[in-house]
Amino acid sequence: MFISSFYAAILALLIVYLAVVVIRSRRKNKVAFADGGVSELTIARSAHSNATEYIPIALLLMFGLEWNQGHETLLHIFGSVLVLGRLVHARGILTETLKWRVAGMMMTFGVLVGLSLSNVIYLSILYFRF
Repeated sequence: MFISSFYAAILALLIVYLAVVVIRSRRKNKVAFADGGVSELTIARSAHSNATEYIPIALLLMFGLEWNQGHETLLHIFGSVLVLGRLVHARGILTETLKWRVAGMMMTFGVLVGLSLSNVIYLSILYFRF
C-alpha cells in the first residue's frame, strides 16, 4: 500500500491547494456561501469540486490494484498519469483553457478505465484462476 499512499498524499496536497484558491476568492469577494454570482469563485469551486469527485474513486481503484498485487510499474504509471491529469485539468479550469481541461479529463478517464480493467484482470487471475 506504499505506492498508492504516495500518490494519495500528492493528490491530497492538490485538493488542499484548490481549497485555498476557493478560500482566497471567498475572502477577496466577501462571499461566505455558494458563489455569490462571482465568476472567479464559481471557477475556483468547480476546480475543487471536480478534484474531489474524481480523485477518491481513482485512489480506491489504485489501492485495490495494489492490494491485489498489481505490478509496481503499472501502479506508478497510473499514479503519475492521474497526478498529471488532475494538475492539467485544474490548470484548465482556473485559466479557463478548454484544451487543458479536456486533456486533463482524458488522462483521468484513461486512468479510471485502466485501473478498472486492471483490477478485473488481476482479480480474475488471482482468485478465479482465469
